[in-house]
Amino acid sequence: MKKLLAALDFSPVSDQVAAQAAFLAEAFSAELTLLHVAAPDPDFVSYEAGPQTVRDTRARKLSDEHRKLQELADELRGRGIPTKALLIQGPTVETILDETKKLGADTIVIGSHGHGALHRALLGSVSEGVVRQASCPIHVVPSRTC
Repeated sequence: MKKLLAALDFSPVSDQVAAQAAFLAEAFSAELTLLHVAAPDPDFVSYEAGPQTVRDTRARKLSDEHRKLQELADELRGRGIPTKALLIQGPTVETILDETKKLGADTIVIGSHGHGALHRALLGSVSEGVVRQASCPIHVVPSRTC
């Protein structure tokens, strides 16, 4: 295990994902990439409120997410863990898998929210999609601890 990719969504389980990824990176002297996949920009057709308001709100949210990601990367680098931070817009599962390949990551660390079957049936599960399609080992961190 030389390169880890930790997929973070800034939900409550993200702290546990980051902690597990840091633990594994330290244990295996691995490089760590923190990845946050932001939703693509919305299509502005049929927006009643001017699209500039939506764009401004979206830009503030992306800026805040980028700042959080950089702060976490700085903290981990301060602990001696070689860490990069990436914020990319796109479809979540596909972007995680694409970045895993681009970076040559050999393990993905991802959280599971523990939503029920109905939620998964209607909206799908990012962790489930990654597990089904990834070609490398996945370390899934549950939202509920043992």
